[in-house]
Amino acid sequence: MLEKANVKYLDKVVIRFSGDSGDGMQLAGNIFTNVSAGVGNQVSTFPDYPAEIRAPQGSLSGVSGFQVHIGVGVHTPGDKADVLVAMNPAALKQNIKHLNRGGIVIVDIDSFKESDLKKALFATSEPFKELNIEERILEVPVTSMTKAALEGSGLDNKSVLKCRNIFALGLVCWLFDRPLEAALHHLKNKFARKPAIYEANAKVLDAGYNYGANIHASVSTYRIESESIAPGYYTDINGNTATAWGLILASEKSGRPLFLGSYPITPATDILHELAKRKDLGVKAVQMEDEIAGVCSAIGASFAGNLGVTSTSGPGLALKSEAIGLAVMAELPLVVIDVQRGGPSTGLPTKAEQTDLLQALYGRNGESPVVVVAPASPTDCFTMAFEASRIAIEHMTPVILLSDAFIGNGSSAWRVPEAEDYPEIKPRFVPDELRETWLPYMRDPETLVRYWAIPGEKGLMHRLGGLEKDFHTSVISTDPVNHEQMVEVRRKKVEKVANDIPALDVHCDVDADTLLIGWGGTYGHLYTAAEELCAAGHKVAFAHFRYINPLPANTEEVLRRYKRVICAELNTGQFADYLQSKFAGIEIHRINKIQGQPFLVKEVVDGVIKFIDQQ
Repeated sequence: MLEKANVKYLDKVVIRFSGDSGDGMQLAGNIFTNVSAGVGNQVSTFPDYPAEIRAPQGSLSGVSGFQVHIGVGVHTPGDKADVLVAMNPAALKQNIKHLNRGGIVIVDIDSFKESDLKKALFATSEPFKELNIEERILEVPVTSMTKAALEGSGLDNKSVLKCRNIFALGLVCWLFDRPLEAALHHLKNKFARKPAIYEANAKVLDAGYNYGANIHASVSTYRIESESIAPGYYTDINGNTATAWGLILASEKSGRPLFLGSYPITPATDILHELAKRKDLGVKAVQMEDEIAGVCSAIGASFAGNLGVTSTSGPGLALKSEAIGLAVMAELPLVVIDVQRGGPSTGLPTKAEQTDLLQALYGRNGESPVVVVAPASPTDCFTMAFEASRIAIEHMTPVILLSDAFIGNGSSAWRVPEAEDYPEIKPRFVPDELRETWLPYMRDPETLVRYWAIPGEKGLMHRLGGLEKDFHTSVISTDPVNHEQMVEVRRKKVEKVANDIPALDVHCDVDADTLLIGWGGTYGHLYTAAEELCAAGHKVAFAHFRYINPLPANTEEVLRRYKRVICAELNTGQFADYLQSKFAGIEIHRINKIQGQPFLVKEVVDGVIKFIDQQ
């Protein structure tokens, strides 16, 4: 047992696991994250996948990373790592730029042979000297220690080497005083059907932990502070899983069966995978032959009375555009989930951007307004998936949910909410008193929402389609005045959603002259930047948008309250342009990044200070 004098207490710490795509860095990182969430730490993760399916082993292009930030007051995965675990020279070379000055590096020294150094394009046979990190290296024989731990296990060499990541996990668990019992629990769930593999990994985990204790790695262990938390069930959840669960709750709260029609595409496929497991909750998830079939099947399901959903990324959203226009014309509830990635075209499939905003707002033929919302964090994906479903059903309109690869793959600690925490969703079915006179495009006079008629019910036989309908009779119409009336009523129906969403909140120094704004998955970085700016004496307020179209009703009042408005987003300024088009005379300053990577907090802080100093 360690003496208390050997334990250092920290508020937060950032660890980055890195290695080849096949080295299991995502698994090690996920288990460490779950264990940390379980002991009460706040967590935020950033899985950094290579674009290649499987690059040559040991090459720079095949490096996979997983960064996790744990502690108190955690809103981002951290700008730089305090500890870097590098399983080979390529991982070290690619990730050293992500290490804090003064941070330590744990390497598998068995993987630093001359041939390994050549694959990683090192110029010399002394990589640590070449990178000027000689004083910060902890050389650990991970491979040989893993083999020694599993000697006589009966596993072949390939299976033994696959356990190296768990040895590294055990060492990091020792370093940060994580309970092995929790890690073993996650391993047991992972390898429930492979008891021999579980036993091997359990033995290696213990070996890694004991290795750290025996050599007194880095002199001290570190204990990370936890916050007081409300009682409940906590878990680590990524954005895509949270999205799927939010849809399931919306189905329960609306009484409408959930149908997902989708086609696999990075980085959205996990939503399809998660919902396909939920037959026990009545979910129907169908992998269609292409993107167009996915959205059309969801529209058909919606016509039949289901909560119709389709999931995709940017290229798929482009393919779905005509069918989304059909849902606008038919005025059916439809949720379209776009987990954004780098573009255009195939672009950067595993990297994050916010570059689909204008496509979501305007990327259809004709006057085709839809509601657009955007979750702010991995856990907020649950709430905003529920909200997208609620708005779609209660307002009979397509809703596009703009997630992104950063929050879709990233995770946070989450308290599983009670069902009672979320409101009932009330479909606007045809009222009984109107059944005798009902027509398909009859509307609620206050909200302009078309009543939802479920085919097969007595008196509700009807047809919908893509051709314009008469406002009064609901039959096909080519009358120009009628068309203009229908265009206006569809626009006003979406605008009225602003009466049914929360007002825009302002945080930090609300009386400042400068307002920092953003939208979607940049929330954690911008909020942290605003806090750091205020702590440094800069008067900065912060507001974040989760509802894009329509905007919160008080948006213009908030923006005009500030002398200087700065918008930070992962594109060339799409949201800033959108706001300026809505509110004449408001100048939006911009901080933009289009590198397939999330903001660093420092980038936002420096950008805001630059604009403050200019005026």
